Amino acid sequence: MQRVLVVDDEPHIRAVLRGYLEADGYTVAEASDGETALSMLRADPPDLVLLDVMLPGIDGLEVLRQLRGFSDAYVILVTARAEEVDKLVGLGVGADDYVTKPFSPREVSARVKAVLRRDRGTAVAGADDVRRFEGLTVNLAGRDIEVDGSSVVVSSLEFDLLAALAGAPGRVFSRAQLLERVWGYDFYGDERVVDVHIRGLRSRLGDDAADPRLIGTVRGVGYKFIGRPL
Repeated sequence: MQRVLVVDDEPHIRAVLRGYLEADGYTVAEASDGETALSMLRADPPDLVLLDVMLPGIDGLEVLRQLRGFSDAYVILVTARAEEVDKLVGLGVGADDYVTKPFSPREVSARVKAVLRRDRGTAVAGADDVRRFEGLTVNLAGRDIEVDGSSVVVSSLEFDLLAALAGAPGRVFSRAQLLERVWGYDFYGDERVVDVHIRGLRSRLGDDAADPRLIGTVRGVGYKFIGRPL
């Protein structure tokens, strides 16, 4: 059975999430603060951590930073404000997804399922191992990216977004299509989460939204990959 650690300082939130997740067949553990969470994570890392950003003592971002030093467990960050997601993505903190409060437990359950179901390459199954464009190389098998010859580190979601777009140059993807293709579930929340991750991806690729060379915006629809193949 896959194991989930729920880290939140509000007991009723932990209880509700535990109920939904256990009903879905997961083994669930709980932590009410960052220090306890880190102790549990070091002792026995779970498959996924549902991690509140605002925690007493050590906050969620520091928990995530330390976790990445010894585990590649999936992490879904929970934040109290929708606008905070922009900041978190911009920081490149290494989370696999984000949830904002107040949330539907059903939505959280769907996201947990999707993240745990996601293989680190499902978005590009069947594609060539390496795709080369002017100024950009995407190694699908190794999940590596080079921009102008230099290695660039992106989050798992950002890589999957780029792989999906670069896998079909010139094709316009709506936000809903990208959510289905990359996130892999029926999305309950705001499709703006795609825009946030695209913004973070562009920043790491050095791609100017006002004058893009890699990811173009199709106003009112979505995005397309416009890089020139080599």
